Amino acid sequence: MGTEIEEFATFYIKKYPLTFTEDIPRTDQFLSERYEAAWKVAKKSAMVLKESYGAQKVVVFGSLTNRSSFTRWSDIDLAVWGIPDEKFYAAVGAVTGLTREFKIDLVDVIECRVSLRKAIEIEGIEV
Repeated sequence: MGTEIEEFATFYIKKYPLTFTEDIPRTDQFLSERYEAAWKVAKKSAMVLKESYGAQKVVVFGSLTNRSSFTRWSDIDLAVWGIPDEKFYAAVGAVTGLTREFKIDLVDVIECRVSLRKAIEIEGIEV
């Protein structure tokens, strides 16, 4: 006879089978394709931010900068320099509208915390 924890686990797995299944494959192939797709969206976002909103510089930071840190839940983190305040939220809307596959976070480097700015400058990749 199993422990109480094992019995509860067995009970819940039987009662809620869909909760304990993987709905997205976790293969290296899947993650590699997702990683490449995220980079394509990041590059497209950088182009839009520069051409339409006056960004002087766009940097990818976070899990997208390191394949081994990238997971199926990873988003796209972008830092920008030079977008005027009055255009910033329009720029956010423009890049978030480029994809449904990824959440995109846009950070104005001038307005963010100093610790985040330092991390972006050290670990980020300009696009």
